[in-house]
Amino acid sequence: MVVQIRTIGVEEFPLYDAIPNHFEVRSVFQVVALDGGLGGLQLIEQPVAPYTKPYDNDGPTAWAKEFDLQTWGIFVAFDGEKPVGGAAVALNAQVYPLDHFQRKDLAVLWDIRVHPDARGRGIGAQLFRHAAEWARGQGYGQLGLETQNVNVPACRFYARQGCTLGAIHRFGYAGVPNVAHEAMLLWYLDL
Repeated sequence: MVVQIRTIGVEEFPLYDAIPNHFEVRSVFQVVALDGGLGGLQLIEQPVAPYTKPYDNDGPTAWAKEFDLQTWGIFVAFDGEKPVGGAAVALNAQVYPLDHFQRKDLAVLWDIRVHPDARGRGIGAQLFRHAAEWARGQGYGQLGLETQNVNVPACRFYARQGCTLGAIHRFGYAGVPNVAHEAMLLWYLDL
């Protein structure tokens, strides 16, 4: 399915906000430390009892309370008049965990989502390409993003888009009790 993707402004943020942001977990990547970590880390996919993982269903309306979105690219994919997906790219943003090197060449894919009724039709890939091309057009050399070991479909999606897994942070969410069991995975795409 080909959709129309356009940049939205503050008056259209509610369109983005209304796109659900959750997924079903059927398997996870267990992080196994080889030789106490000296031999590297290995991801081993393990099935789990299915459950729904909600991400914060925040969108740009809420983000604007925390960040200056003036340099961000915020995009919505439309099927006709219906919003079916969204993506947000942060530029010059102090966003954890991808801010630790203060890199001037790194754009951050802050969010990407496709409405559950529209998944599996290539909309996510179109949004991803659009976001990456936009970041490249802004002069950035790399796109970084974060996901978790419980989002196996997203990991496979990012790998299909040409991203490379650059870091596994086993204890990245240790201070957040409801997700402390998850591992943080950082992905990168050279633009």
